[in-house]
Amino acid sequence: MAGVFSTTTLFNDSSRIPMLSGENYTEWKDKILLTLGCMDLDLALHENEPSIFTDSSLPNENVAYKRWERSNRLSLMLIKSHISQSIRGSIPDCDRVKAYMKAIDEQFVSSDKALASTFMKKLASMTLDKSRSVRKHIMEMRDIAAKLKSLKVEISESFLKHFILNSLPSEYTPFKISYNTHKEK
Repeated sequence: MAGVFSTTTLFNDSSRIPMLSGENYTEWKDKILLTLGCMDLDLALHENEPSIFTDSSLPNENVAYKRWERSNRLSLMLIKSHISQSIRGSIPDCDRVKAYMKAIDEQFVSSDKALASTFMKKLASMTLDKSRSVRKHIMEMRDIAAKLKSLKVEISESFLKHFILNSLPSEYTPFKISYNTHKEK
């Protein structure tokens, strides 16, 4: 039966949602939306609030309102329970889940821009040192590029290769020259 789930299902599904900490907003939002969708609780995110039922309302209008209200209430509870207290205090409280998610989005749009800027600076200033292998250095740079991609900042493979080559010390100059003069097929 759609919309009915056990406490065990609720706990298992919600335990996969990370606590929103600031740096994991995109992952957190994806998992919140997936969980609410799987639990059939995302109605209040996708539909406007129906008219409050009255004595003269039709039975199906009463059912629609109760379903929407349940979706809104449980969605808010689930979302708030997966936001750290320090962040929750900076988000204006709302009694409608759609408005609450919009407030969270607005809070993290500027945060995402700042985080992307930090990652770009780190990527541009990285240099290989003796503390790690070339492979680990390259993997770290690729990881930063993947984080930028998740923040909607695309770095082409060609551009990333140039960042990597420029991060290598002068002892790798013969390799850089060889790589730059090699024609790709």
